[in-house]
This record gives sequence, structure tokens and C-alpha cells, in this order.
Amino acid sequence: MLTDEEFAEFVQSRGPALLRTACFLSGSRHDGEDLLQQTLVSVYASYKRIREPAALEAYVRTAMVRASISAGRKAWRRREWSTDTLPEGSATASSEEASIHDRGELWPMLRLLSPQQRAVMVLRYYDDLSEAQIARQLGCSPGTVKGHASRALKSLRRQMTSQTRTNATEGEIA
Repeated sequence: MLTDEEFAEFVQSRGPALLRTACFLSGSRHDGEDLLQQTLVSVYASYKRIREPAALEAYVRTAMVRASISAGRKAWRRREWSTDTLPEGSATASSEEASIHDRGELWPMLRLLSPQQRAVMVLRYYDDLSEAQIARQLGCSPGTVKGHASRALKSLRRQMTSQTRTNATEGEIA
């Protein structure tokens, strides 16, 4: 059984990595912070039932992915999009936030995927989890994970091809 001190140490040591995952899952730094905080609050209420300290990170990641998918199902979430810049201008982003958002054109494309597809892409290519590990995290079969990954990659390729064509056409006009 875990103690409060062990939970606090876990949050201190693994918090930054979990925050990066939350940012990828939610699409923005602020939403990622909210997602991680919400997840840690819910996990804290039941963490004493976890017998192996090594299982805590997987438990938190699973809860975070499920909360992200659940939030993506809410209708209001689909109408509200965070942007990199505020219309009236904003202060300079922190270096960590800038490094997350400087990943090029992938962010807007990831945000267009379904919550399940985005979760599979983040867990597979960012957290480097296997299909079996992702299936356990999402509570589905490895075949479902493969299906989500396949559809997500197909969608991302289609978006990239479309964007390349648009950029080429804009270059011809200029």
C-alpha cells in the first residue's frame, strides 16, 4: 500500500512527463494541465488501493487517457478550440510550451482525430508503448488499437497531402 509521501514523490518525479502526455492528449498546455490535475485528484482518492508503486504510473496514465476520451465526447468540447495566440496578443510562451507547440503542423492535424485515435497516436509514438500496453490502458483489444492507429495514420497522411497541395498552390500564386 502506498503512503502519502510516496504519492507526493511520484507526482514530483513523474509530473513533467505526465504533463507532456496530457498536453498531447488534450491539444494544449492549459487543457493538459487541467486534465492532469483532474486525473491526479481522482487517483489520489483511490491510490491507497494500489499495492505496487511501479503500477501507479500506468494507473495514472490509464485514468488520464480515459478522462481525455470522455472529455472529447462532450458536445461543448467540440465547439471550443484553444489557439496558440490570443487575438489581443499574449506574453511569450514558456520554453517548454514553445517546444511542445513547435512540433510543426502536426498539432492541428492531431486535434482533428477522434479522442481514441489521438490517444493511440500519443501513447504509441510519444510514450512509445506497445499495442498490448495501449490496449490495457484503453481497456480494449490490441486489434482495436491497430484499427484506431491505422485510421489515424490514414487521416494524418490525407491531411498532410492536402496541406502540401495547398502550400504548393499558394506558392504558385505568390
